[in-house]
Amino acid sequence: MFWKFDLHTTSHIDQLLDKEDVTLRELMEEDDVLQECKAQNRRLLLFLSQDHCMQELVNLITTEPPADLEERSRFKFPNIACELLTSDVSIINDKLGGDESLLETLYKFLDNEPPLNPLLASFFSKTIGNLIARKTEQVITFLKKKEGFIGLVLKHIDASAMMDLLLRLISCVEPAPLRQEVLHVSYQKRLLLQYVISAGPTQFYYHLRQSNASQTLCDIIRLSRDQANQMPDNVECDPLLTVLESQETVTGLLKNMFEGEKSEASIVNGTQVLLTLLETRRLEGLMELYSQGYERSYTVNSSILNAIEPHLKDFQQLLLDPPKKSAILMTVGILEQPLGNARLHVARLVAALLQTSAPSICQELCNLATMDLLLVGPWCCSFS
Repeated sequence: MFWKFDLHTTSHIDQLLDKEDVTLRELMEEDDVLQECKAQNRRLLLFLSQDHCMQELVNLITTEPPADLEERSRFKFPNIACELLTSDVSIINDKLGGDESLLETLYKFLDNEPPLNPLLASFFSKTIGNLIARKTEQVITFLKKKEGFIGLVLKHIDASAMMDLLLRLISCVEPAPLRQEVLHVSYQKRLLLQYVISAGPTQFYYHLRQSNASQTLCDIIRLSRDQANQMPDNVECDPLLTVLESQETVTGLLKNMFEGEKSEASIVNGTQVLLTLLETRRLEGLMELYSQGYERSYTVNSSILNAIEPHLKDFQQLLLDPPKKSAILMTVGILEQPLGNARLHVARLVAALLQTSAPSICQELCNLATMDLLLVGPWCCSFS
């Protein structure tokens, strides 16, 4: 006789919503608030989508919590706010993407001086990224009015969350012309390169910014190439990839790597970008030949090789005179001049250049006797 028992239960969320003076913080204290939101609890969604609630949620993920709070609870509400804003519920997406004042509040987060709080940066990136995927046109229309958007994101490139945001712009915004409007290719690619090779102070922050910018640029190159390979032959080449592979761009990167005082970070990060540009791509139409026993054929944009060739002597000099490193005490003695990351990356670059089989590159490497230097270099007898 199950009808004798009332098995219908009312969630505590609904009980709270029955109160006239219930606050957003009270609801966020409930363990099941996110579950109820994703379950499309209509009363809860109507409450959350109110102007003052949405504004508070956005403020929570863009404002540093008071420092006097207990560390364990400082980011409790910002974390819940981020989960609610990115719960992929249409009424919240519509409200956030369609209210310019909320987008302005999010955008102003980028005006903070670096370094950003890494947790808040991740909340911001996740929220903007969700909007880019779900409300693309509204968000892109807003960002097009903000000419400095990419520059502000790059200002905070030391935060890995900003790397993710840039890649989301590349991968999620369709069609391609809309993506290019946001990136402003001809200018922004130079700005990103500036962060790769900029010679700032030696503090950890500057090295991290430079390393993240280099990794982001490498990811953008690979992603743009993957997208280009999936396009029909009659579709115009991705202008972003065209600019990044241009001789002018590569020459600018190399020029800044070798001008002024040598910095191992600039050399390593710049070389990583060059190695990505030199990653070989299979020529279209040769799969059938390969299946018949022929080796794969690959191609590298000639503009990249033309830019690198005049600087081969500079890379040679790096093998002879790399950025100074402290001696290392080893079991066999003191290693006065360790091989170092810069020399290692030069060796990797030479290997990549040899793989291209470009006659002029190979001839210049022979003239410089680079292979002899790599096989029997000064580091082979630097113990004391």
